[in-house]
Amino acid sequence: MYGKVLILGSVVALAVASSVAGSLQDKYSLKLPDGVAFSDFKGYEDWQLISSAKTDDRMKVILGNPTIIAAYKSGIPGNGKPFPEGSKIAKVQWKPKKSTEAPFVVDVPDVLADLFFMEKDSKRFPATGGWGYAQFDYDPASSTFIADKAGTPGCGQTCHVAVKAKDYVFHPYQMR
Repeated sequence: MYGKVLILGSVVALAVASSVAGSLQDKYSLKLPDGVAFSDFKGYEDWQLISSAKTDDRMKVILGNPTIIAAYKSGIPGNGKPFPEGSKIAKVQWKPKKSTEAPFVVDVPDVLADLFFMEKDSKRFPATGGWGYAQFDYDPASSTFIADKAGTPGCGQTCHVAVKAKDYVFHPYQMR
C-alpha cells in the first residue's frame, strides 16, 4: 500500500512540476530563424502607447520603445524621414469579448492571442527594408509563447510593403 501511495504521490508531484515549469517559460529565450529574438524586446510591457486597432478577431495596442517614440514626436514618418536604427514596435493582440459589466455595448480584451514585434536594424535586415519582423503566439493552456515561424518575416514584409512610404509602419502616433 505504501508503495502505491509513493508512486501516486510521485506522479502527482511530476505533473505539478511540469505544469509549473511550463508556466515559468523563459520567453526571452525564444528566437526566430531570421534572428529576431524575444529578448530584443525586453521591457516592452512598459513602453509607451503609439496607437490601438481592432479587427474582427483581435484587439490591439501598439507600443513603442523610447527611440521610436522620440522619432514620432520629431515628425517621422510624416516629414519623409525614416525611423532611426533601434526603433522597436510591440503589438499586443487579444481575442475580444463583449463586456458583461459595462452598461453599454463594448468589446474588451479576453485571451492574449500573440505578440508581433518590429525592429529597425538595417544591417541585420537589409532585404526587408531594414525591419525585422516576429510573431510569438500565446498558448493560454500552457501559459507559454511559441515562435510563429510560418508568419514571419514574409508576412511582416509582405503586409508592410503597402506603407513603404511611411518606412513600413502602419500606425501613426495618436493624439492624446
